[in-house]
Amino acid sequence: EVQKLNQQLEEKNGEIEQMINQPPYEKEREILRLQKTLAEREKAQATSDVLCRSLTDETHQLQRKLASTAEMCQHLAKCLEEKQRKEKGNSDDQIPIKRSNEVLDNETSLQALICNLQDENRMLKQKVAHV
Repeated sequence: EVQKLNQQLEEKNGEIEQMINQPPYEKEREILRLQKTLAEREKAQATSDVLCRSLTDETHQLQRKLASTAEMCQHLAKCLEEKQRKEKGNSDDQIPIKRSNEVLDNETSLQALICNLQDENRMLKQKVAHV
């Protein structure tokens, strides 16, 4: 193992000697290549930082939208429950057909709205998970 390490050390020393003995223009070319590589990596890092900030901002925005949508769904669910309780309380009374149809239409539209909000909520959760 020591011999192996000594051999690797000799190889590295040989590479160093080669670099030292290179003509100055090749050294400069290597320096320029390394500087170019460094500049590219710095640019990639800056781009990555900007994208991370952008995704973080979008994530926060989606989380806020998701929270407000969830609140709206809860509010609509409570309203629907109250209406259903009121309708059950009034079920003993005879409701005119016109009023019954209006209640059904309102209930249908509320349920459609709830379904739409649930779909939007699901989509927002997927976006947040994706981000």
